[in-house]
Amino acid sequence: MDSILQKIVDNKRREVEACRIAGVYQRLPESTRTSLSFKQALVEGSGIIAEFKRRSPSKGEIHPMADVAKVVKGYSLNGASCCSILTDTPFFGGALSDLAVARQVAEITPLLRKEFIVSIDQIREAAAIGADAVLLIASVLDKNEMRDFTAVAHDLGLEVLCEIHSVEELDRLPLDADMVGINNRNLATFDTDISRSSMIASQLPLSMIKVAESGIKNIAEVKRLRREGYTGFLIGETFMKHNEPAEALKNFLNE
Repeated sequence: MDSILQKIVDNKRREVEACRIAGVYQRLPESTRTSLSFKQALVEGSGIIAEFKRRSPSKGEIHPMADVAKVVKGYSLNGASCCSILTDTPFFGGALSDLAVARQVAEITPLLRKEFIVSIDQIREAAAIGADAVLLIASVLDKNEMRDFTAVAHDLGLEVLCEIHSVEELDRLPLDADMVGINNRNLATFDTDISRSSMIASQLPLSMIKVAESGIKNIAEVKRLRREGYTGFLIGETFMKHNEPAEALKNFLNE
């Protein structure tokens, strides 16, 4: 595992263990809501997964004082099919409370818990807080964990976006995953190159919804990736670097 990712995952495992010791997961309420279909929203709408994040390990502060309620409500009103909410605090400036607030203001917009999931407890937590989908990263989890975590998510009524970074990780992709995401970010440097999505596109399962993640800067790139078989397009920094991310999304779609 590459150095920046390793630091994030090591810290995440410590966080999860601390939560276990404190009894946080034992106090989680059972989710009673019916989840929204993330993949259906991608197919029927713009395909844009507009991401809320305040900073990143590569770029540092992007929009540190961003108001999650304002941004996510704006996203949902300006053409986003779905929203992605970063819940990692040390590296991305997010919080579980961001996901909870997003759920309140975007009642009919499917939400992805964008997190480095290393435990089933985090999936249960996502369902309890109001996520509709979770991210599972093949560079973080082995083949058995990817399979088992997908099953748990489905049992909880959540859809799963399984993320890979290379053809070599395809063998970790569960056959019942709802969506497969190609992260265009180099995990060693956190630099992005959207040609990664193009190179891997033809080798992805035909039956699975395909999502291009990171590095997308304009609608022309979305159109090209759509021709290559992608339905979803996860975009964060391109919107979040602006004072008004929702307005940036609106302008992006009108290019």
